[in-house]
Amino acid sequence: MLNSPLVKPALIGGLVTGVLSAIPVVSLGNACCCLWVVTGGMTAAYLLQQQQSAPLTPVDGALVGVLAGVTAAFINLVLSIPVVLLFAPSQLQFLEPLAESGQIGQEFQDFITSPAAPVTMLALGFVFMLAAGLVFSTLGGLVGVAIFGKSRAAG
Repeated sequence: MLNSPLVKPALIGGLVTGVLSAIPVVSLGNACCCLWVVTGGMTAAYLLQQQQSAPLTPVDGALVGVLAGVTAAFINLVLSIPVVLLFAPSQLQFLEPLAESGQIGQEFQDFITSPAAPVTMLALGFVFMLAAGLVFSTLGGLVGVAIFGKSRAAG
């Protein structure tokens, strides 16, 4: 598997998604139809097509896309650890007015101030990124084949 031509494009596509999804303001691009996740799949398909002369099939695009999505979830998890640790205090300050006005329950207040909150945020973020990567990065790989794939006549 490590000698597969899919590995390098999947790692680079996953890196694109993982980094863009971990940067606090930039990550909002994923709110637009998982933009960065789709972009990572498309990047992987583009790079795969560039390294071979034969035209890619939709299966090639889907496979490199799904591998890029899984890679992205792990990269995003690693990069999100310092981000969560740095920004958790400011996020708590943002929630203080809601807590004081009674708009959020005491149980939720207790949870967000507990040591388990950052770990839970990271775990939920990983699961979400993995699910999004499996679906949207695969779609990105398919779109990448459609856009960047060489035609069968030229291949």
